Amino acid sequence: MNIKFEKVETNTVKLEVTVEAEKFNEAVKKAYAKNGKKYNVPGFRKGKAPMNLITKMYGEGVFYEDAINFCIEDTYPKALEEHDVHPVDYPEIDIVEIGSGKDLVYTAKVTVMPEVELGEYKGVEVKKVEYPVTEEDVMAQLKSMQEKNARVETKTEGTVENGDIAVIDFKGYIDGVAFEGGEGKDFSLEIGSKSFIDNFEEQLIGAAVGEKKEVKVTFPEQYGRDELNGKDAVFEVTVNEIKVKELPELDDEFAKDLSEFDTLEELKNDIKTKMEEANAEKAKREFEESVIYAACDNAKIDIPEVMIDKEIDGMLKDMETRLKYQGLDLETYYQYTGSNETKMREFMRDSAVKKIKSDLVLAEIAKAENIEVTDEELKTKAEEIAKQYGQEDIEKTVDLLLKAQGHLLKIDVTNEKVIKLLVDNCKTVA
Repeated sequence: MNIKFEKVETNTVKLEVTVEAEKFNEAVKKAYAKNGKKYNVPGFRKGKAPMNLITKMYGEGVFYEDAINFCIEDTYPKALEEHDVHPVDYPEIDIVEIGSGKDLVYTAKVTVMPEVELGEYKGVEVKKVEYPVTEEDVMAQLKSMQEKNARVETKTEGTVENGDIAVIDFKGYIDGVAFEGGEGKDFSLEIGSKSFIDNFEEQLIGAAVGEKKEVKVTFPEQYGRDELNGKDAVFEVTVNEIKVKELPELDDEFAKDLSEFDTLEELKNDIKTKMEEANAEKAKREFEESVIYAACDNAKIDIPEVMIDKEIDGMLKDMETRLKYQGLDLETYYQYTGSNETKMREFMRDSAVKKIKSDLVLAEIAKAENIEVTDEELKTKAEEIAKQYGQEDIEKTVDLLLKAQGHLLKIDVTNEKVIKLLVDNCKTVA
């Protein structure tokens, strides 16, 4: 096998591979063994005709397609390895020369991982963010617990008031025509929750059970559906039922019922501690991201479009998986939000570019700093993951993780070490 390497343009290389005639002939015989049974030749039972008669009857190239594939499968990976080429897409194959008794010559044009030119990554200036926990934050958490444990009872007298839950039927019209998604039956709407657009909820205040109201609203300019953006609409609304929430008192009994604490003060202190821990973790994560992005801003990378497309493909796949847990699919989500795949891909593009650039810069810094990962560090990482998922047989799970996801674990640990290096060497500014 002979290989010629050529860099044809930024992030694109071309490999010219020559497969000796003898090896190509062997591949043709292999293709005959695979497909010879498909051909009929007079005087022979189907599948029993010799190769030379089949080629004479159907043409010399009858087995070439599979033979070429066999040769490429064998030689292309070796060509990549020999020239240290790291493709990010499938190659564009062209046959240069082929024929009986001849060498097979093909070219493989392929997009490769981009080169990373690092800038300053040690000593970058980053603003440190802090998220202090206030008394208002703690009370908001208590209020949320209150709401979740409220009793909801039917209001037998009176009209809809702010804070009530109105059970309604509604149907929306624009210019007298009902629009898709504008209808609901027995919908529970908490008045004052701002769940519905404009001042829809306020217009129901004072309505009695059984009363029909005409509610006029205007959709926001950027509502997300072209046919509704900025449009005036009229809803025919019928109040079927009014419910009222009774909130439990915020006292020691509340704390005893909903926690392991005996007093409200103990519960508040616990909430504050947990919020401080969560906020500290959030601040740490954001600070690390800022350090990474600072290093990325100083680096030069020309990212191939195919890498961006593939990253967005993965993001959409993750989104689709999350939606399934909510009983939705992408098409339904697009209908609800007035979006489509083209808009979503454009929306995700910046995040995809940022993710790719971060990964490439971290990997390049790891090389520049000769950062390596030991087997013990990999095992420790696998143990952390196994414990997070609550696996009983930790040792077995660790073994499975190392075998199935060892490469990904190595990347994670390497990135953690690079991020620590960046954080330890950055300059914190106010």
